[in-house]
Amino acid sequence: MKAPQRLQALIDEGLIDTVVRQLMSGKEAMVYVVRCGDETRCAKVYKEADKRSFRQAVDYTENRRVKNSREARAMAKGTRFGRKVTEAIWQSAEVDALYRLAAAGVRVPTPHNFLEGVLLMDLVTDANGDAAPRLNDVMFSPADAMRHHASLLREVMRMLCAGIVHGDLSEFNVLLAEDGPVVIDLPQAVDAAGNNHARRMLLRDVENLRNFFGQFAPVLLDTHYGEEIWHLYERGQLRPETELTGGFVQETGPVDLRHVMREVDDAREEEAARRLRLRTPRQ
Repeated sequence: MKAPQRLQALIDEGLIDTVVRQLMSGKEAMVYVVRCGDETRCAKVYKEADKRSFRQAVDYTENRRVKNSREARAMAKGTRFGRKVTEAIWQSAEVDALYRLAAAGVRVPTPHNFLEGVLLMDLVTDANGDAAPRLNDVMFSPADAMRHHASLLREVMRMLCAGIVHGDLSEFNVLLAEDGPVVIDLPQAVDAAGNNHARRMLLRDVENLRNFFGQFAPVLLDTHYGEEIWHLYERGQLRPETELTGGFVQETGPVDLRHVMREVDDAREEEAARRLRLRTPRQ
C-alpha cells in the first residue's frame, strides 16, 4: 500500500522498508504492519490530540515530569505550545514504559524506535503468523481462562515490581499470541510509587481481568487478587514469582486507644495554638 505521510520519516531514515497494510485504527492511534528488512513489525502512529477521543485524565498524568518551568506553565495555561508538550509527554510515557517493562521481562511488544510520533515495535502474532487477536475476540474453555488469567496476574505483578501500573488493562489491551497473552497499549501507564491513584488503578486492572475471564470460569468471580497484590507491594514483599491465594482479607487488629487519644489531644493542642496566634496582634 502507499505509505502514509506520517510514516515517511521512518522510511527516509531506513527504519521501515515498506508498509504492508493498516492493522487497526483506535481512539488514540493507527497501527500499520510494516517490513523492516527481513522482519515484519508494526508501526503505531499516534493521532494528534484534536483528532482523537481519548482524554488525558489528570489521574494518569499526575507526577509526569516536564523539562522546565516554561513547559509546565504552558501546560497549565493550555496554550498551543502547552498542548504540544502535553501530547509529547503522553506519547513518550508509552515508549518509556515499554522499554522499562521489556527490560524487566514483562510480556509486551519489544520496542525498536520512536520517531516523529511513531512507535516501531514487534508485531505480536498467533500460531499461523497472523496478527494476534485481542482477548475480547476469543472464546475460552474454563481451563484456558484459568490459565491465561493466572499468566496475566503474573505480568501484573512483574509490572508492579518494575514500578508500573498499566492503568487501563482489560480484554481490549491484551493480545493472545501463540505462546500466551501479551500486554499492549501503555500511554496511560502510571508510576506505582509516584501516583496517588496507582492503587485504585491496579485494583481496577485486576478486577477487569477477573470479570472477563470469570465469564468462562465463574470461580474467578469470588477472588480478590488485586487487594492481595497491592498489600504485598506496599510491604515490599511482592515478587513476580509470589504465590497468591486470591482470598485476601484485610488485616484488622485491636485498636490502640491510647495512641488514638494522643493523636486527638495533639490535634486539639495544635488547633488551640493556631487560634491563639490568630488572636495575638503582630508586633
